[in-house]
Amino acid sequence: MKYFREACCPSLEAVLAAGRTGARRIELCGRLEIGGVTPPEELLRAALAATMLPVNVLVRPRGGDFVYDEAEVQAMLAGIRLCRTLGANGVVIGALTRDGRVDLPVMRRLIAEARPLQVTFHRAFDETADPLAALEEIISLGCGRLLTSGHAPDAFAGRFLIGKLVRRAAGRIVVMAGCGVRPGNIAQIARETGAPEFHSSCISDQWL
Repeated sequence: MKYFREACCPSLEAVLAAGRTGARRIELCGRLEIGGVTPPEELLRAALAATMLPVNVLVRPRGGDFVYDEAEVQAMLAGIRLCRTLGANGVVIGALTRDGRVDLPVMRRLIAEARPLQVTFHRAFDETADPLAALEEIISLGCGRLLTSGHAPDAFAGRFLIGKLVRRAAGRIVVMAGCGVRPGNIAQIARETGAPEFHSSCISDQWL
């Protein structure tokens, strides 16, 4: 498979299937039906034991918006510490203010706790008020990767903004196209965005 694909996996079965179908990295999460939350510790331990692929872990305390109170921030900090202790490759995080900006103070705390793990800013980005300004803030934080559907319901619909973000980022951060990426549309998304990485929950032999 010529595309770098990160597989979004809510179960051990999905982790194993992702490895068989050419995924290059795992994003481990729980409860995809509400947009994904931090996976249970037992799933994290099992996934790390079962795959040689890098495992990045979604750290999100609940579904809903991305505006967090102090108790929720503390829960995320604890989740990040666990990921670091158990040997995850990275964490996938994001926090916003009520006016749709990146919550820089909260993000700095989360990133400080995560280091030296890789840090991906997740699709909270797609709820920001000004995506180009948010991109610059996320770069300034030192995040290595941004996951986005281009402020659209899926990455195909958002491919024009994703392409703009890739060009604006100019290699300062990896812009990863995600949501609705499938074997049948990844080539067009790749061609029209220039994105170097793709995120998909589709586990299929068609990737091979």
